Amino acid sequence: MAVYEDGARQPGELELEDAYEACRGGKAFAWIGLLEPSEDEFDSVRREFGLHELAVEDAIKAHQRPKLEVYGESLFVVLKTARYIEDGDQVELGEIQIFIGDGFIITVRHGETALHDVRLDLEKRRDLLRNGPAAALYAIVDRVVDDYGPVIVSVDEDIREVEGLVFSEAWANPAERIYKLKREVLELHSAVGPLVEPIERLERGEARFVPDDLRPYFRDVKDHLIRYVREVEGFRELLTSILAANLTHITVRQNEDVRKISAYAAIIAVPTLITGVYGMNFEHMPELGWRFGYPLSLAAMATVCVVLFRLFKRAGWL
Repeated sequence: MAVYEDGARQPGELELEDAYEACRGGKAFAWIGLLEPSEDEFDSVRREFGLHELAVEDAIKAHQRPKLEVYGESLFVVLKTARYIEDGDQVELGEIQIFIGDGFIITVRHGETALHDVRLDLEKRRDLLRNGPAAALYAIVDRVVDDYGPVIVSVDEDIREVEGLVFSEAWANPAERIYKLKREVLELHSAVGPLVEPIERLERGEARFVPDDLRPYFRDVKDHLIRYVREVEGFRELLTSILAANLTHITVRQNEDVRKISAYAAIIAVPTLITGVYGMNFEHMPELGWRFGYPLSLAAMATVCVVLFRLFKRAGWL
């Protein structure tokens, strides 16, 4: 918990009740950070700052979509954080709920997000901090959106890698990985896409806690976010195309295998037929008494097999 006045952090540690009293004058604001609080832990904060019960319920349970809602004299903002886990090649989503009111900002974090670093960086910008709680909101939103960048780059590298696997000579079916990537991209889009509308509302100044001086900053965040949304949507289309190409590749290879099997079966059928005829043990077969009958039958089988092999090879079946 920290109190800021005139763009600077006030020294010392304050209790919850003291922080609220210190911010009632309108020249200072309190920044309270909570990590996955229980209902009992959050109850004192709710009562002290008069937070709406529905927003509090959303903050405790989490698993909300990105949104901005107005509850009386306060705002409730939900952000989805994202980070890429190298070991598992997957995107891990977190969540930040933010309450903003007259003289306070309360952040509730679910998952790993370096909000402490955001606070330290913002404390170096007194010009921004003079804008009150909205400045803290901007700093948090800006960090969340910036963190989407490395995640998108990592996902793009995974997609390029799986695309190479589909068309490589040492072919292996990457269908499972493609479906996994599609799921990761869908989850990433669920974090990035819905956030555009809340940021646009902040940029237009619909929230009364956002001063005009901060609107250009939110506009800059919106521009970055829209670019990321387009990239993620492009990933969805690209993965759909890669999956279709992979299925086509599988079908082609299966057809090639069927042709090879059929060709070899046809070649083997010739000696099988000839030896089968001789295996019927007829008593009167003139060629059995002929001196060159046996060598001639072997030569005929070999000749037919070679001719069939060349024909199938020329037709591309072998």
